[in-house]
Amino acid sequence: MDIAHIESLVDLPLYPLSVAPAGEATLFLVRGAAGKRLAVLARPADPLLALFAGEPVERQGWQLLLCLLDGANAESLRACLPWLRPAPLGLRPSAGCGDRIGLATPGHVRAARACPGALPGLGMIFAQQSIREMTRSARSAQAVMDDATWGLFQEGWGVPGAGGAANAPAMGADADHLKTPADIDLCVAAGFTFFTIDPSEHVDGRADDRLEPDLRAAYAALPWSDLDSRPAALLAAYRGRRFAGEDRVWQLDEATLVRAAVKYGRAVAHTARLYRHLAAVMRGPFDLELSIDETDTPTTHAEHVFIAAELRRLGVKWTGLAPRYAGSFEKAVDYIGDLAEFERSFAGHAAIARALGPYKLSLHSGSDKFSIYPIAARQARGLLHLKTAGTSYLEALRALAGFDPPLFREILAFSLARFPTDRASYHVSTRLERVPAPSVVPDDELPALLDQPDTRQVLHLTFGSVLNPEHSFRPRLLAGLAAHEEEHYAALERHFIRHLQPLFGGAGVRKLLSDGGFSAASGV
Repeated sequence: MDIAHIESLVDLPLYPLSVAPAGEATLFLVRGAAGKRLAVLARPADPLLALFAGEPVERQGWQLLLCLLDGANAESLRACLPWLRPAPLGLRPSAGCGDRIGLATPGHVRAARACPGALPGLGMIFAQQSIREMTRSARSAQAVMDDATWGLFQEGWGVPGAGGAANAPAMGADADHLKTPADIDLCVAAGFTFFTIDPSEHVDGRADDRLEPDLRAAYAALPWSDLDSRPAALLAAYRGRRFAGEDRVWQLDEATLVRAAVKYGRAVAHTARLYRHLAAVMRGPFDLELSIDETDTPTTHAEHVFIAAELRRLGVKWTGLAPRYAGSFEKAVDYIGDLAEFERSFAGHAAIARALGPYKLSLHSGSDKFSIYPIAARQARGLLHLKTAGTSYLEALRALAGFDPPLFREILAFSLARFPTDRASYHVSTRLERVPAPSVVPDDELPALLDQPDTRQVLHLTFGSVLNPEHSFRPRLLAGLAAHEEEHYAALERHFIRHLQPLFGGAGVRKLLSDGGFSAASGV
């Protein structure tokens, strides 16, 4: 059914990209005074109507069902339109777009489509949130999945073209920073397909500075049953062993091996435990990523070799690893550190990932790190995943500053007051004296505050307090963004093109994408 015919039967504005056939019926999104609704247009006897809950209206021999954008209807929509279901991405280059408020997906989709040559080979993740973020923003794993579904449907993501569904762009869903089996179970139930294990609490941050007797005692106390080994056996397995890759060789002497095991042995054991639980409850293919980036000291190349070799020995299969890179990856701002040093370090990690995998390197806290994107694209050679989170929230605030300056000022003033408390779980170098007082900034200069590093970090780190249901900010912010959705999407599109184009739009990566060299592989 063409759009003109649909518009003749429906007296509400519709989102034209959402129009999708489902058998003899048509599904699409409309907007009215009460907000957005899923519309199902079918003949009265069509069994598809029974899958959705809504208000029926007769239209010239057709039945129009107007449905709330709720969880049950989202589940039915995914059942009817398979391209809205996330799937494992394997080793294809990929990018994750976290969304803390549930309205950003259309802007993310537009940015992905605006990067020439990236699709369909680039794997995109639109449903992505950590358990910590879900807790702070009062959202559930299922809500994260459903909000992304509605945004994807609105923009017509993945609708098969003339070439069929096989040409639809790839899409996953990332359950980020999982630490317990219970975390995994929640996200499996919600339909996630990409699982990021965060064993950072099991990394021994003191290992680099432990003296020899203390180091040996810590080595002896590792959870050897979980590691399926013994102290002497591990030494015998790796001491003096050479790992070769391309033009590099990595060799672990005993002192390096013991220190690496003390630092990361418990994290490896914890990852293996969670992997086995995930494999048991998932009962199908999935992507696994290991995140050890939220630690105080960088991961050396020798430590990376130890982690990869141990995961392989323990039977863990993974597609991505986020080491703690050299330099500083503070939230909301560009990379802080020596770019030449970063390139030397990253090149070694990329060589290890190719030699001991292959698997992707992940850039966690990767949003806004514009200065390192060309380096990462050049050295990773397509084996790369970008993970962003809070930057989408900041772009929502940029849009808000343009259409509702008073509310933006309220949020910034509140965030300044909350920052000393909310910064406790982050490593940032923010200086509050460099943040302008909201009351003195003219309306037309407020959006530019989102380009000022200290202001960005203040707003980024206090998102949980701002979105707390106990305060009035959340409903006012959501209502404003819904009323000004095009301004919101435009801000997101501009910002994410700056991320995706340098990482995945270059000639070398485009060739890998067009060749399909990594799309079918599943990792280690």
